[in-house]
Amino acid sequence: MNRQFRALSFVVLVVVMVAVAGCNKKKASTPPATATAPPVSTPAAAPVAQITATPNVISAGDQVVLTWRTADATSVSIDGIGDVPTSGVKTVTPTESTSYHLVARGEGGSADATARVTVNAPPAVVVPSTTASLDDEFKAGVQDAFFDYDTYDIRADAQAVLVRDASFLVAHPDIKVVIGGYCDERGSSEYNLALGQNRADAAKNALVAAGVAASRIRVVSYGKEKPFCSESTEECWQQNRRAGFSLDR
Repeated sequence: MNRQFRALSFVVLVVVMVAVAGCNKKKASTPPATATAPPVSTPAAAPVAQITATPNVISAGDQVVLTWRTADATSVSIDGIGDVPTSGVKTVTPTESTSYHLVARGEGGSADATARVTVNAPPAVVVPSTTASLDDEFKAGVQDAFFDYDTYDIRADAQAVLVRDASFLVAHPDIKVVIGGYCDERGSSEYNLALGQNRADAAKNALVAAGVAASRIRVVSYGKEKPFCSESTEECWQQNRRAGFSLDR
């Protein structure tokens, strides 16, 4: 029995020694876990916008071609037109000067661009005067100049009339005029033709001195051949002694 006890004791001792030896072994250190860096986010690109108008100066009623393009945009609009594709072409007919303002929006923000179109007013329509209205206007603005008997000197009242005539003709540079020299019935035809020429020339010289171009004035003498009045009275003769004006057609 002692032998069995010793054998059992020996086994127990061996087990204890093995256990102690196992406890004394150094445990292998576990390597530290490597930290994982968070992903880096790339910021969205800012939109780019461009718009042009061709032509950019027009007359009312003319057309304009708008051309635009953008980049990195998700929505695009043009003032006065509304939402449009991110790039495109559109024909417009502005009735007044207009600025076409384009706005492009995207994840990276917004961008804008502007094209200015200047609309000029249509030229004024000039309605040419009819012959009848021009005749009436001429008769109202230009009056004849009268002379004393057997002379072509410009009287004071005739001088005032010729100044007004010149003002009208200067204001109407497209009008050309004929000045006729007239005489009363007294004297020979040859004498009165010369006198009528002198009276027409005297009236022309007064107009030229007042600023009317000589190239716009034509003179002719009628002497006593085309009287305005046929009675043999001083009142009638005075009407025939004149420098008469008419349109040169």
